[in-house]
Amino acid sequence: MPRESVTAIVAEMVANVIEVTVEVGASVDAGDAVALLESMKMEIPVIVEHGGVVRAIKVAPGDVVQEGDVLIELTT
Repeated sequence: MPRESVTAIVAEMVANVIEVTVEVGASVDAGDAVALLESMKMEIPVIVEHGGVVRAIKVAPGDVVQEGDVLIELTT
């Protein structure tokens, strides 16, 4: 039985969370946007590099995140 792998999707900069576009249990494909951040009056989509299933959502709209903070965890 293969082991489940967990991938953390992290913030690349200090930003405000505007929207989370997925729910726990949702399947995502590489290239999908899973959240929308705002920094310096610019909206930045958070795009996943690998497909998987959303295991946990660590942020909510209105949160302020720091560079490196975990936003979403995916299982593959």
